[in-house]
Amino acid sequence: MATLETFRTETRAWLQDNCPEVIRGSGLSFAGGDKEPIQNEDFKSWFDACVSRGYTVPSWPREYGGAELSPAEVKVLHEEMRAMRAPQPLVGMGYSMIGPTLLEMGDDEQKARHLLRIARGETRWCQGYSEPGAGSDLAALQTRAVSDGDSYVVNGSKIWTSGADKADWIFCLVRTDPKASKHEGISFVLFPMDASGVTVKPIVLIAGTSPFCETFFDDVKVPKSERVGPENRGWAIAKRLLQHERFSIGGPSAPSKANKLSSIAKQYVGELDGKLADAHLRDDILKNEMSARAFKLTTQRSAQENAKGESITFATSMFKYYSTELTCEEDELKLKAMGTQSLGWEGENFSRREIAITRSWLFDKALTIAGGSSEVQLNIIAKRVLSLPD
Repeated sequence: MATLETFRTETRAWLQDNCPEVIRGSGLSFAGGDKEPIQNEDFKSWFDACVSRGYTVPSWPREYGGAELSPAEVKVLHEEMRAMRAPQPLVGMGYSMIGPTLLEMGDDEQKARHLLRIARGETRWCQGYSEPGAGSDLAALQTRAVSDGDSYVVNGSKIWTSGADKADWIFCLVRTDPKASKHEGISFVLFPMDASGVTVKPIVLIAGTSPFCETFFDDVKVPKSERVGPENRGWAIAKRLLQHERFSIGGPSAPSKANKLSSIAKQYVGELDGKLADAHLRDDILKNEMSARAFKLTTQRSAQENAKGESITFATSMFKYYSTELTCEEDELKLKAMGTQSLGWEGENFSRREIAITRSWLFDKALTIAGGSSEVQLNIIAKRVLSLPD
């Protein structure tokens, strides 16, 4: 314990020295790559310091850019960063999804090619899973990869590829054996987004903007050295990566909302005797905030239960499902408190904050689908966590 307290003291001092005060609480972030580079010089200084310290990927081995921190040390680091309101230096699918998957399932050459570049923020990644005819039924995917010597030739399309227009690389599910059952014959491959034959078209949603894209592959050559795991055995890798994704959405390190529900309600509804004037809304907000607090403690406990930090299990489906339900409930309560001021899309009658909350309410509805729909999560919980019969 003394050693951990020493680490906390040293970490706090390092953060104080290296995180510029002007960016604390700013919400700035960086997902890697040079298509959307860091513009803020103070954040750039903070990011570079974290790269040097191994704090962009603190639990990873040092040879791959990490700091080799234990789960307990990572927890302390995150606690101290939150207390200081320091921005997370690196976000995105490289950090939270393909990086952890390669650490577990990639070969040494793949780790050497990709992990250090992720840790340094040199590459940004996107996910090639869903297709127009294969969403929740992902195993029905039809993007083909035909063997051609030491390469595959990939043809097909993906949809809802978040950040594809900003990404440098994609991790992609392809069908390498069309005669096999749909969960078999799938392989997991990696290739650059600037490869010949890759076309990206952004998709705009009802929130006005969107990170989503359609991605098309026309005779894209992919070296077989960039296949993760055995040919036709990509489904197991795909499922493991999804656990990492769901953990990043609903786990203990998931981002929290910037607009606090209770403060918004007080602004629009007002107070009576020091309490929110609307008693029914007050009760609903209290229930939501108590649930959110209990959920946070549950995810933190789960992350600590395994001494080796291998806490990414099928329980992540519970975390993902419950976190999205809480978020959507919180959004609805914000709009209820704001009344007609929640109806703004643009114009001088609505503040920037009001418009942002309304658009966030619209965008957050996609969370019940992204990363696996709520219905899919409930099926996984029933089968893999509760062991209920099919």
